Amino acid sequence: MRALLPRTKKLIATMALLVWLPLYALAAMRVGVAVLPEAGPFLTFVYYALAGTVWILPVGLMLPWMHREPARRPTSWSKK
Repeated sequence: MRALLPRTKKLIATMALLVWLPLYALAAMRVGVAVLPEAGPFLTFVYYALAGTVWILPVGLMLPWMHREPARRPTSWSKK
């Protein structure tokens, strides 16, 4: 199997982000609206602070993957 080129990885990551971020934002808002009306202002603040930063975890895992260069295989004529 051929390794993905960095350009292809960046395209895949961009498409994943364009899907992930709106879906995550909608889910976080839905949970906030369903659960937080009875919560106090401090709990509401903590929820939105966490929800506003948790989205970066998958993105932080994707960034090193998309910038990693494919491993080069040695050719039969190269010195070992």
